[in-house]
Amino acid sequence: MGAYLITWACYGAWLPGKEGAIPRTNNRFGSRLPQANAYMERHSRQRMPQPAYSLDDTRRQAALNSIVQVCSYRQWRLLAAHIRTNHVHVVVTADRSPERVMNAMKAYASRTLNDSLESGAAVKRWARHGSTRYLWTRDEIQAAVHYVVRRQGVAMAVFEQSSAAELRQ
Repeated sequence: MGAYLITWACYGAWLPGKEGAIPRTNNRFGSRLPQANAYMERHSRQRMPQPAYSLDDTRRQAALNSIVQVCSYRQWRLLAAHIRTNHVHVVVTADRSPERVMNAMKAYASRTLNDSLESGAAVKRWARHGSTRYLWTRDEIQAAVHYVVRRQGVAMAVFEQSSAAELRQ
């Protein structure tokens, strides 16, 4: 059973060249952020087959509900989740790799959005991958829960398991 901090972006949210976007080939802890590159960002945006996707209040809540549902169904322990306008953070313990957990969460959220809010499955909602960070200690889990729940700015669609709150005390 592993504990993970999983983050993924909405489609088109963090394009190459955008300030703060980190290329997968450069994603090393402690490495410097690359400088913004307006040309690269513009080129990336022009190559997109559809507009960037964002989550309004209703879509954020639907995505959160689907993440809670998949964790319950698969018997994973969801400690915290925060669905933002253009990205998702989750702290979870699971008996699968973080990549499989992230893919299942994306699939459940997409299915929920298809069934209840969208006009078809052809809509791209999520960036291709995401960030999957292993949490090895209780302190790392506490810090990740605090980051997800309290360090993202104004609360949007947020879940925190009561025992996760106890971890911080």
